Amino acid sequence: MKSENSTRPNRASSNRESRVGWVTSELLIVMLGSTAIVVAAGLIQMSFGSYSMTVTQTWEAFFDPLVWTNPQVLLQFLLGENLMKTVLGTLGMSTAPIDLSNETIIVWNIRLPRVLVAAFVGMNLAVSGAIFQAVTRNELASPFILGVSSGAGLSILLTLVVFSGLSAFLPLIASVGGAVAFFIVYAIAWKNGTSPVRLVLAGVIVSTIFGSLQTALFFFADDIGVVQTAIAWTTGSLTGVDWEQVRMILPWTIVSMGLAFIASRQLNVLLLGEKTAKSLGMSVEKVRFALSGIAILAASASIAAAGIVGFVGLIVPHMVRNLVGSDYKRLIVGCIFIGPALMVSADIGARLALNPVQIPVGIVTGLVGGPYFLYLMRKKQQLGEI
Repeated sequence: MKSENSTRPNRASSNRESRVGWVTSELLIVMLGSTAIVVAAGLIQMSFGSYSMTVTQTWEAFFDPLVWTNPQVLLQFLLGENLMKTVLGTLGMSTAPIDLSNETIIVWNIRLPRVLVAAFVGMNLAVSGAIFQAVTRNELASPFILGVSSGAGLSILLTLVVFSGLSAFLPLIASVGGAVAFFIVYAIAWKNGTSPVRLVLAGVIVSTIFGSLQTALFFFADDIGVVQTAIAWTTGSLTGVDWEQVRMILPWTIVSMGLAFIASRQLNVLLLGEKTAKSLGMSVEKVRFALSGIAILAASASIAAAGIVGFVGLIVPHMVRNLVGSDYKRLIVGCIFIGPALMVSADIGARLALNPVQIPVGIVTGLVGGPYFLYLMRKKQQLGEI
């Protein structure tokens, strides 16, 4: 009895270690460092522009008591004006306008939504790329390369140009388009299984075809403004985003990030190989289907909010692996933090590098991602199958 009792604390402590052991010092450094980068880059984004402020003024505007202590202001940002009035009217609360300072209006109405959307887009694309790399066991996989971005992009352009009345359902429409493109890629690459080379080649084929169809849609647009918006959108742009885009992407981000973290164990098992996964009782094809759905949802939500932003879903998982290892619990959490840090930082260059001219953020991520990908190719003798 004494020996059994003496082993119980050890078992309990080992169980606790197994629950928290995946949180390493490297991961904590990544989380803290990425958060610091997002805060610093966000302050720069909110301080400078056509109306510049000091960092102190920006900080004071962000923490304006009139915003944080007034449910009306916060609910207007989070829910929209009409829904805010409905909620406050139901509660019998005042909906009278509140006078805010110019700095507070600029920070909260114009610049903060752009920072938030950039963070959510980076988060979604990074996690989506990490999932696709596990599902396909291919280091080259990403929403952009596997055709998901082009499929979601085509469906959204079709909505904007032809079926503009359905714009409220852009995330769902983008998810359908991305799913169709991915399944086409998988079908083309399938031949008694898939290989990294076939998946990449199939992705290039589908992306090229869907890209041509996107260009063809421009000729059906009667309004030149719609064409200009569509062109900017196909290169990935955060220009003009507001709280509407925040409200659109936020719920899908919460769902997809939560599901991705819950599925981290299945992602680790998939990396062991199909035979090993089946021997452990996993229904491989069903799990691949479900995980691909999470990745498509995450990527499509980003594309619906900011357009087609390349390379983020490809390079961020590589960066995280080099920093925290290949365990997918750490990898997903690392992507959730490093993705926003990369996107918010890139958007500084997109908005301020050629001020007052703003360039699409997709151009900046391409200029950063291209050389980094070349570096990976030079560093690794074999780049492809995980």
